[in-house]
Amino acid sequence: MMDQVNNIFVIGLNDFNRQRLETLHGAGQWRFHGVIAPEAVYDTEEFDIDAMLGEATAQLEAFEGSIDAIVGYMDFPVSTMLPILCERFGTTTTSLESLLKCEHKYWSRRVQREVIPDHIPAFAAFDPFDDEAMTHIGEAGLYFPFFIKPIKSSGSRLGFRIDTPEDFYQAIEQLRAAIGLIADPFNSVLEQAQLPPEIAAVDGHFCMAEEIIGGWQCTVEGYVYNGEVVSYGIVDSLRYPQVLSFFHYRYPSGLPDDIQASMVELTDRIMTHIGYDNAAFNIEYFWDEVQGRIWLLEINTRISQSHCDLFEKVDGVSNQQVTIDLGLGRRPDMPHREGAFPIAAKFFYRVFFSDAQVTRVPSPQEVRALEADFPGTRMDIQVEEGQWLSSLPEQDSYSYALAHIWMGASSAEQLLENYERLASRMAFEFDNIQG
Repeated sequence: MMDQVNNIFVIGLNDFNRQRLETLHGAGQWRFHGVIAPEAVYDTEEFDIDAMLGEATAQLEAFEGSIDAIVGYMDFPVSTMLPILCERFGTTTTSLESLLKCEHKYWSRRVQREVIPDHIPAFAAFDPFDDEAMTHIGEAGLYFPFFIKPIKSSGSRLGFRIDTPEDFYQAIEQLRAAIGLIADPFNSVLEQAQLPPEIAAVDGHFCMAEEIIGGWQCTVEGYVYNGEVVSYGIVDSLRYPQVLSFFHYRYPSGLPDDIQASMVELTDRIMTHIGYDNAAFNIEYFWDEVQGRIWLLEINTRISQSHCDLFEKVDGVSNQQVTIDLGLGRRPDMPHREGAFPIAAKFFYRVFFSDAQVTRVPSPQEVRALEADFPGTRMDIQVEEGQWLSSLPEQDSYSYALAHIWMGASSAEQLLENYERLASRMAFEFDNIQG
């Protein structure tokens, strides 16, 4: 007798993720169904959460078979929709309140302070529409420089380093103009949660001010299954020299073993305290080697899609395995060091312009030739001919990632050498270069 087929519903399922999902352990007995079109959740700045929940509910109610899992890989709004939909349809994930203790940045810092106070920066919530906001930030003990961002941010959107009062007032202008795009849909989610009064008073239109932290950046990828916290990999986030732009993500981490062990212990402590359960997460940390201090930057309530190929190359399967198994209520079947490469990276091929118009990109044939010359390599060109770099979403103000390049190698040295050889053959051309 054949095993039961499981119907798995993926919010924003696109062709690229479908191909990846079909390579996972057990995929032969799984049927993947998209919920909400991918263009509604990718590369868009406007979300109507209530309408999206209504659309997803209607799709799921119309399905005639079993609904065995509802999953997603995106940050807001997908991440916050999952607990609501899973509760409605009786599938497995963490509670909405525990998820918001990660995603509501003020609530998250308060909860973190209860158990790991020495590993978080000084912070304060403020209302950007309050003309006395900077005074209140100073009263909370924060002084220049500091960083500000919305209570619920997506990527680096509306995040600002503040060095002077002028910086602050310029940032406030931008926040007041644009914060509603994410605050209004986030407030729709907050209305469905049981919030303590001190958290309910700090809604999506508020912002956070935080002490500047830094160091060697990395991400602990993990999950919680029936109360057990499991950290299965640490990925380094390495930047270009002298600038803030990411150069590559590298797995496994090159951090000292004792620092990695401390991060795993901190992860266990905070995720247990939050009550997060039966779902994947990743936590970004800094190791400040000079101060001998580990800082927790933020908690994300999903796997990192940027890391999928790295886990596949090194461990033998994409960490999407974790999301699907947990969605089905199972302990994840995540192998360790069974992949084709000892080390892997995702590189960001960048240009450091203020802006420019793209006049040539590598052809599909050129891309295939490069991938063939460096076995295991996969490339994803991010721009098109005629496009202005400033139209690319989620970019730094002084550089643009023209291509994402995933590579595996036998050592860190070989990895960098192969990338430099490949990058020297990338044929982009530009006109109207600025900066």
